Amino acid sequence: MKNTAIQSTISIFILSCAALVFAGCGPSGDKSSSGGDSPSSGASAAADLGEVTQTIELTANDQMKFNLERFMVKAGSTVKIHLKNEGSMPKMSMGHNVVVLQQGTDEKAFVEAAIQAPTNDYIPPAQTDAVIAHTKMLGGGEEDSIVFKVPSKKGNYTFICSFPGHFQVGMKGTMIVK
Repeated sequence: MKNTAIQSTISIFILSCAALVFAGCGPSGDKSSSGGDSPSSGASAAADLGEVTQTIELTANDQMKFNLERFMVKAGSTVKIHLKNEGSMPKMSMGHNVVVLQQGTDEKAFVEAAIQAPTNDYIPPAQTDAVIAHTKMLGGGEEDSIVFKVPSKKGNYTFICSFPGHFQVGMKGTMIVK
């Protein structure tokens, strides 16, 4: 009887470990491709989005500024945003990302919730539906790219850095969809 209980416990443990390992292998549900051009970056997901028709080069710095306050894209097109953190400070003290938000998102509520999500690159898990695409959090000298389908609804979409305090000092801009 004891052997059966031990075997059942071991089997459950092995299955649990296998489930954890395989959970990290599947799709993340992210609507974008992130991580540059390496094959492990989601390149196949980017291929499903169609050919990139425009690349936006964004930089961020230790003064908490993006180099662009706005950029224009075509509705329904596939766009690549390449972000480079030109600063020198480490990610933990002066990290930067770019998060493109859906129209109508309460930006203040989003960044307030983001404070509680440092292990998720300051993307609040309860508000992932508000995110069109985002890069990972970058330290000084690091770079990342995202490829995503631009919404078909024309208008203005806000992009922000969700690192605590950065949006509040003006680290934001507008993606204009024409």
